[in-house]
Amino acid sequence: MTAQPPPEIAVPLVPLEGVDDVGLVREHLGVGTPVRVDGGVVAAIDDIPAGHKVAVRAIAEGTPVRKYGEAIGIALRDIAPGSHVHSHNLGVGPQSLGLATVLAEPPVWTPPAAPTRDHFLGYRRPDGRAATRNYLAVLPTVNCSSTVARMIAQAANAQIKAEGLDGVIALTHDLGCGMAEGTAGDDILRRTLRGYAGHANLAGAVMISLGCEINQPEHILGDGPAVETLSIQDLGGTAATVNAALNALQAMASRLAGLRREPIPVGELILGLQCGGSDAYSGLTANPTLGVAADLLVAAGGKVILGETPEIYGAEHMLRARAATPAVGRQIDDLIAWWQAYTASNNAELDNNPSKGNRDGGITTIWEKSLGAVLKGGTSPLNAVVAYADPVTATGLTFMDTPGYDPVSATGMVAGGANLLAFTTGRGSVFGARPTPCLKISTTTRLFEHMRADMDFDAGPAMSRDDQIRHGIMLFEALMDMASGTPSKSEALGFGTEEIVPWRMGAVV
Repeated sequence: MTAQPPPEIAVPLVPLEGVDDVGLVREHLGVGTPVRVDGGVVAAIDDIPAGHKVAVRAIAEGTPVRKYGEAIGIALRDIAPGSHVHSHNLGVGPQSLGLATVLAEPPVWTPPAAPTRDHFLGYRRPDGRAATRNYLAVLPTVNCSSTVARMIAQAANAQIKAEGLDGVIALTHDLGCGMAEGTAGDDILRRTLRGYAGHANLAGAVMISLGCEINQPEHILGDGPAVETLSIQDLGGTAATVNAALNALQAMASRLAGLRREPIPVGELILGLQCGGSDAYSGLTANPTLGVAADLLVAAGGKVILGETPEIYGAEHMLRARAATPAVGRQIDDLIAWWQAYTASNNAELDNNPSKGNRDGGITTIWEKSLGAVLKGGTSPLNAVVAYADPVTATGLTFMDTPGYDPVSATGMVAGGANLLAFTTGRGSVFGARPTPCLKISTTTRLFEHMRADMDFDAGPAMSRDDQIRHGIMLFEALMDMASGTPSKSEALGFGTEEIVPWRMGAVV
């Protein structure tokens, strides 16, 4: 009797690196379903949800488990081919398995494609900076003046109309008093508010203080941006402050007459990179596609900001290998060491980072999440490392030390000067960060169709390097359109019109 050919794989697996120990299940895999593994076909041992991992070879307890050709964790027990690989049998140790060396020089870099645009249509500020939007802002110094700031913005949007004005926004927050002066938390807040007050996408700003808070306007602004400041206590209360602020904002709006978008070199853009609500496809489609778009911006002379330090843990060696100098590489190591101590002091671990939604979407460990997240930064050399909310001045790729929590991370990047944001998501994050427009990128076509009113770009088809480059060029074009005034879905929905989320650090007393 002629031997029957092995059964077809009922559920296709995404082909990953040839040295990988796991495959990615693209549709639900039931127990007993034939699965092609290394060396043949086996019946699936477990019920495996779509987007999760299946072992394609035997993995011994205590050995690294590889995906993307990199370690994503350590096997907690022996794992047989056809098994579901997830948090019940995969974890991480106290140290990353990344390379321990700092390269003397980064490899010679060649962008994956040539930039397809050399300019965008933006606003040129009197000091020469480039803007992608044209807002007026009301910025409270302290939580105690945040409600008044919202009142001002609401009244201003009803009364003030000017051609080219994108609106009046209240950048409220819940900090500014009850904090010890001179501490890290105090310094971060002041740096963040100073960055927003002088942001290029603001045509003007009014800072509202209560009057008695620790966080006084002069402490925030120093010799930085020229911003009109008003004190609720000095002016005699809420109504007087609202009226005074409306008069100031009306005067600012009147100065916008004749301001028009004009061609500005692409190299003057500063792009902040974010990912949130990640799933197993984030590192396979959307993040590498965004990495291509980021590389095109770098090739055009622009600036790109990668952040979320807890989400490079386990992949820091990939950034270290791209460091422009050994000193920059050592800064990455210093950040990881600080975060390990910081989380330990708060009775937490960096591997606490993958959320329930991340794990439901197939991400098991922080190492796995980081290996996908770092791909947003493309392949160009890492030229600088900066603190949270510090101004980003280096051309090319900069790493900013931010938490992984998206609103906090994006706030730091905008304070650092980002005039564009790109945000990848697999589970479906909804987010905006005015005054900076934010483009939302889905990891799968299924998500794009399911949340079409929130998603701007579908990276779902980009599963091969050729497709990532092709879609990355398309994404670069979409970012240039957004920079030139095309509203993002989050802008149309009204996200990011009020609050910012500075990194809260230190004691509240």
